[in-house]
Formats: sequence, C-alpha cells, structure tokens
Amino acid sequence: MDIHQIAREAALFLDDHKGEQTVLLDVTEASGWTDYFLITTVRSAGHMRGLIRELRGFLHERDISLHHGGKGDVDEGWELIDCGDMVIHLMSEEYREFYDLEHLWYTGRKITYSS
Repeated sequence: MDIHQIAREAALFLDDHKGEQTVLLDVTEASGWTDYFLITTVRSAGHMRGLIRELRGFLHERDISLHHGGKGDVDEGWELIDCGDMVIHLMSEEYREFYDLEHLWYTGRKITYSS
C-alpha cells in the first residue's frame, strides 16, 4: 500500500474517531521532507490521548514506523506524529486557529475529510 492510500485512510480514520475539520494536505511540491500533512482538531486532552492511542494501532497495522509522536504533553494542545512521508497534527481549536497550517502550507493540494 502506498503512502497516498495510507494518508487517505488515516484521514478517514480520524474523521471516524470524531476528529473535526480533518484536512489532508498534499505538500509534495512544497516540502522536501514529507509528502502529506494530516490535520484534525480535537475537543479535549482526553480526546487527543484517545486518538493517539488509536492512531498508534492504526499505523502499526500498516507497518508505518513513527519517527516521533504521541509522547508529548497533550495538555499543550498540539501533538505532532511524524511518520516520515506523512505528518499528523492533532490540534486543539485554539492552536489550530493560531498556527493556521493550512494557510502556511497554502501551496499544498487540500482534501477535506470531515463528515
């Protein structure tokens, strides 16, 4: 399975697990170190911890190794999970609004996955 398919499945997975405003950005043309940014908003620290736990299982089942992720202080409001070709950002509404990654990486092709 290629990273494009895994990134799409991960976006659907986050949406199914109540991630809000889930967006997949194809940044292959703008970045030399990753191909996809997957961004979703979480409702609380508990929601973030649960998503991290579930994502680890999802990624493990697909033999995706983590370079970094899921070990930070989730109370800060932003957890970055670096999978190499895909970087997953779990963000509180406040952090997402402040950092506005979609605007920062505006040259990436945006695919929205929120139901």
